[in-house]
Amino acid sequence: MATNLKNLSNYDKNSIPNAQNMIFGIVVSEWNEQVTESLCEGAVNCLLENGAKIENITIKHVPGSFELTLGAQLLLENTDADAVLCLGCVIQGETRHFDFICNAVAEGIMKLNTDYNTPVIFGVLTTNTIEQAKDRSGGKHGNKGTEAAITAIKMIAFQQEIEENS
Repeated sequence: MATNLKNLSNYDKNSIPNAQNMIFGIVVSEWNEQVTESLCEGAVNCLLENGAKIENITIKHVPGSFELTLGAQLLLENTDADAVLCLGCVIQGETRHFDFICNAVAEGIMKLNTDYNTPVIFGVLTTNTIEQAKDRSGGKHGNKGTEAAITAIKMIAFQQEIEENS
């Protein structure tokens, strides 16, 4: 999605299923904390606005984005989460470290989805600059945390519907 064309926080609340009986895990990277805490705030606010109960939201922090995958796996194995949101921010530097981290996190999260048959949401910003990250974590392009929360709610509802009809 080209976020320069869309504000991530604009959505039709009527198109979002009610999250009242859903359980969420959120894993947040401590690296780029100013950005990741804004992502977490956007996600939590969105979940609550769409009916989730605060007691059904577990938030855990990990050192960096690379650790999001294991953090999500531990939540999947040790909680009743219907979905886990992974929130992080990787900013391009002068080395290839950016590429390795982004690829590893994306592949790890994708693998958790299929291994655990539970939605694990990729809410990781991969930007060139801190300004771009701020723009996407509550700035002029909205909040990727909000988008991750909406995705989690929709995927839980999708999974529940498929399982009920099979």
